[in-house]
Amino acid sequence: METSNNRKKTEVADILDEYGSAYLKTHQLCPDQQKAFQAILNCRTAKMGGHLQECDHCGHQRPIFNSCRNRHCPKCQYIKQVQWVDKLKSLLPATRYFHVVFTIPSELHQLFYINQRVCYDLLFKAASTTLKQVAANPCFLGAETGAVAVLHTWGQTLTYHPHIHMIIPAGGLSSDQTEWVCAGKKFFLPVKALSKIFRAILCRMIGEHIADGYIKLPQGITNFDELKKLLYEKNWNVFSKKAFGGASSVIRYLGEYTQRVAISNHRIVKLDKRVVTFRWKDYRKALRGKYMELKVDEFISRFFHHILPNGFYKIRYYGLLASVNSLTKKEIVFQLIGKSTYLSSLEGLNGLEVLKMVTGKDLSFCPICKEGRMRNKSLFLQEEAPS
Repeated sequence: METSNNRKKTEVADILDEYGSAYLKTHQLCPDQQKAFQAILNCRTAKMGGHLQECDHCGHQRPIFNSCRNRHCPKCQYIKQVQWVDKLKSLLPATRYFHVVFTIPSELHQLFYINQRVCYDLLFKAASTTLKQVAANPCFLGAETGAVAVLHTWGQTLTYHPHIHMIIPAGGLSSDQTEWVCAGKKFFLPVKALSKIFRAILCRMIGEHIADGYIKLPQGITNFDELKKLLYEKNWNVFSKKAFGGASSVIRYLGEYTQRVAISNHRIVKLDKRVVTFRWKDYRKALRGKYMELKVDEFISRFFHHILPNGFYKIRYYGLLASVNSLTKKEIVFQLIGKSTYLSSLEGLNGLEVLKMVTGKDLSFCPICKEGRMRNKSLFLQEEAPS
């Protein structure tokens, strides 16, 4: 099946609609995955209910179906992303930033997957504790810094790959809170030190939680000491680079990660004979036009490996950027840096108003007469949806 501007492109929902029932007969999903499955399948369809709109000029009517608002749905993330980026701009100091990524080795993947809620939480704690310890060291920055952290669990080919993205101000607040200590222009904190401390902290936390019975060991591993030995034989890599373009550029970049799902609909090229073809980027070889083919069952399985536990926060704020410091230390930082901050332009707006602000398109105009406005006439439930 080829795609073109004149044909409807394949979406994740289309794949679930055509092959989801057969998949569920041979695969078992946990409750959180089942919830996401149904939400994505039904998003913006009559099954979600909605309301009937009518043009106040020509009388044209159209049904508008509700979105599922599930955070794993590819259709429901754009407005959230735009609003989050706009809000964060007003919350961050106007300074330089670094992008740091904390990644676990593949030997931990199975343990993480069967203990997701606990292990993801430990990953956040280990990364933030590492950052705090290394930044406070007088040999490095010698100051208190902060971070916006985002959990990701996938790679470009939908493989399971848990890691934390952090955007960190290029500096910190001195211990007496009288000075903003700037980091070097090209160098923030030593990645070798970050890597070793991160490994030590995370392994210690995992060991403690296994001993307390909060983490189950995968099949084939009888005790954590065996796994720990393997982990210490490997070099853990913490990635760090300067984020170019100032605060606004950094926030836009991070915004792509906050509301992103495992794969967006625009990356899916086609669905043909139970095979899904999608685009992916090979960052190691700087190749951005590669294609991958997966059998439909494998594609669905990989997609649902990245459904987060219900209620789990995948975006967290630490140190100077934590909400507990919003009226104290962060205010001091703003004063010390002395640069004007961004004022939110989207706060309080609804989805249609946000789209109009961002794209310039007013979707409230009638698509037929182009003069009237589409007004909500009535609500309808699933069984009442207009044909």
